Formats: sequence, structure tokens, C-alpha cells
Amino acid sequence: MLAAATGGLLASGSRLPAARAAEDAPLTRPGHYGFGLGSFRVTTLLDGYVQGDGPHPTFGQDQPVEAVQELAQANFLPPDRMENSYTPVLIDTGEAVVLFDTGNVPGRQPTAAFLVDQLRAAGYGPDQVDVVVLTHMHGDHIGGLMRDGQPTFPNARYVTGQVEFDFWAADERLSGATEQGATLFRANMMPLAEKTTFLADEGEVVPGIRAVAAFGHSPGHMAYHIESDGRRLLLWADTANHYVMSVQRPDWHVRFDMDKDAAAATRRRILDMAATDRLVVSGYHMPFPALGFIERSGESFRWVPVSYQLNL
Repeated sequence: MLAAATGGLLASGSRLPAARAAEDAPLTRPGHYGFGLGSFRVTTLLDGYVQGDGPHPTFGQDQPVEAVQELAQANFLPPDRMENSYTPVLIDTGEAVVLFDTGNVPGRQPTAAFLVDQLRAAGYGPDQVDVVVLTHMHGDHIGGLMRDGQPTFPNARYVTGQVEFDFWAADERLSGATEQGATLFRANMMPLAEKTTFLADEGEVVPGIRAVAAFGHSPGHMAYHIESDGRRLLLWADTANHYVMSVQRPDWHVRFDMDKDAAAATRRRILDMAATDRLVVSGYHMPFPALGFIERSGESFRWVPVSYQLNL
């Protein structure tokens, strides 16, 4: 089944055997998308997805269910079902291969944790990754750091925000609401601490890639600004986690935001920046290839998915 799943998640052009097509149809989707950004090469990689009930109460947690369902239907979405995808990003600067986030824990769910397969389909091996950037420490971002107790990216150094690392490293996180996340953090991230560089706002990963403080979703959550030859990309990670709910209604509470008011304020600030500067945006949970633009719509915003702009 794994072979069928990874095959279905590979790049466009892959086909399933006819006898398996009906059974595996939900997995037949593109898995990587590459484009040039100045002299950089950017590739978005579909680690996988999960489907379930929603969008309420995951999105619009503080809103009546009817308001959330109405917004979903107004945007041609089902009112009571949703899909959430996971999209790490690889940037090849010519001097370094930089991977942003590592996807889910292998084997935990059948439709996710395919990052390594996607890397290989895009022409890279795990041993070619020079830098792994962790935007924050939630499990769907650090889950792929280790495989069978060994680093998945054996030649990499690591970069993350100082505030984020310090929060999860504190002993008190090992109980209460943070226990599960802190346990994974200690298994996957703590063994790599000696190879890790810690950044604050505006800290440089490599030339052309700088951190942007985007706290709220987690205590030290970071976005990243990428620029090469005057072309720019904003990698906002989990600043907005749904292309309708979190963009058109940035003030609505999201269940997975650890500080909901701070996350909402950050969303408005980052959305405003993306709209004002007309930036290409990569969002970890946006529909694949997880690339788009932000336009203002009254007092709010709209997600405009890429079409052919990045191919030219």
C-alpha cells in the first residue's frame, strides 16, 4: 500500500495501474512543483494531507457553526468536511540546499509523511540537504526529522527561532496541553541541538533568506523572507492555515493557535505586508502547490492561487 500511496503522491505524470485506480484515486495528485526565483530554485513538496470534519470548530472556533459553514459554502467548499495538506519547501540557492520543515512522523497516518519520496522525485536525496529550517516545533513540521532514531538529513545543519526552541525545551512543557508536543520535540529536535543555529527576527539563514517574527501560532513561530535578484517570496508557514477561513477572516480563532489573539494580530500584519508588496506566498497548509498571492477585499483579504506566473 505504501508503494501505491507514494506513487500517487508523486509529481504530475505518474499513473496508477488501472486495477488500482478506483481504490487509490484520492492519492492521485501532483507531489512537487518547482520554479525559479531569481537565481534560486524553489520546490514545494507535498508531504501529504488529512481529511476530516470541519472547518468548524478548527477554524472559527469562537464563531457560530452557521457562520463558518456559510463562509465555506460561499467559497464552493463543503460545510462539514475539509482537507488539510502539508507542504515543506526546498530552496536551492546554488550554494546551499535549504529545506523548510520536515513534515509528519513516518507511519503515523496513511496519507502523510512522504517528504523523502517527494524529495527524490524532485531530484534530491536527503543527504543533499545542507540546511533544515524549522519554522516552529509542532509535530507536522518536526515529525520528519528522524527515521528509526537517526537523522533523516544526515549532512544538514539546523536553524530555528531561539524563542521557539527555548519554549519547548523547558521541563514544564512535559505535562498538560504541551506534553505530546514536548515529547516529540525531545525525541526529534533535542538530539540535533548542537548542530542548530538559533535566530531572532531578521536573522539570516543563508544569504537571501531571513527570518520574520510571526509569533502567536506558537510562541516563537517564524516566517521567512526569500529574495534573489530582486524577486521575492514570503514563506509564512502556519501564519494562516486555511486559504479561506484564515485569510478572509483573519480575526477568527484557530484551534491550533497557541495564543489566539497574538496569532490573529500576526495574520493581519503578514497578510497586509503580502498584499502591499504583492509578494508570492508559500503557506504550509495552503492547497498544493501551496503558492499564491494576497489581495485586499474590503477590510479583509483573499487568497489568489498561482496559475502560470512563476513559469515565465
